[in-house]
Amino acid sequence: MTGRDSSGDHDAMVGRAWILGAAMLWSTSGLFAKSPWFDAWPPETRGLLLGFFRSGFAMLVLIPMIRRPCFRWPMVPMTICFAVMVWSFMSAMVHGPAANAIWLQYLCPAWVLVGGVVLLREPVTAADRRMLVSCLAGVLLILAMEFRSGASLYATTMGVLSGVTFAGVVLSMRSLAGVDPAWLVTLNHVATAVLLAPWAWQAHTPIEPSGYVALGFFGVFQMSLPYVMFARGLRRTSSPEASVLTLIEPILVPMWVFIAWRGHPGYQSPAWWTWVGGGLILAGLLRRYLPMIAGRRRRREALRRP
Repeated sequence: MTGRDSSGDHDAMVGRAWILGAAMLWSTSGLFAKSPWFDAWPPETRGLLLGFFRSGFAMLVLIPMIRRPCFRWPMVPMTICFAVMVWSFMSAMVHGPAANAIWLQYLCPAWVLVGGVVLLREPVTAADRRMLVSCLAGVLLILAMEFRSGASLYATTMGVLSGVTFAGVVLSMRSLAGVDPAWLVTLNHVATAVLLAPWAWQAHTPIEPSGYVALGFFGVFQMSLPYVMFARGLRRTSSPEASVLTLIEPILVPMWVFIAWRGHPGYQSPAWWTWVGGGLILAGLLRRYLPMIAGRRRRREALRRP
């Protein structure tokens, strides 16, 4: 192996470490959302307040990282979709099992595919169709069983909405490729805090000081810091590989909640259909991205041969 090859492998390993670290921090969302620190807030408004404070603390850390602020029209739908995504995801976390919320949000690639076909007239490959079928089978199973059992149907609806609006964020950002990523992430959180502020102001009731400290950690260590780590990782890792590596997030989310809060009266364990539906979503995503990673590696190895 040449020195250049060794350096490339080292860079790839460093990139993977950054992305895995980001995914692990992202996976603590349920740990915060399900914590007893926020029990004083009614469930009806807790998701809204969590979203508002998380974005508020996150933007304070991200603002100093901005280098090239600008305005483009796709930023308008991007910020609106992001604000709705934050509110709906936090609401799904509060009202139902954390595993439901995160797996339904991870339907984002399927909704991006649908949006790309319908709005942008993008071509669809056989691999895309297989991913879509597998992912939709997973969400339909979860929806059907939640409707049949009558449990957490609102949470499931919010989870689906978070995945759809996440796809709206991704589709909007496709036309913003040349814009400073730190600016886009910061803009999303500033817009979320501003858009949610009127409702948060009306709904807010004081909680213990430790709760506000937890909100600070929620915004900084679960949201802003992982985005910085993920951006660094993408400099050394391909997007398909990054997509696969971040799949540890939905796997870890229910584990952290179980470890930390299984003794809490409000703890909700995932139902069997959540695991099966989540497994179908995971299988669809892996089947879509793993061949792409393997193809990139084969091409890289072919270029190394003398």
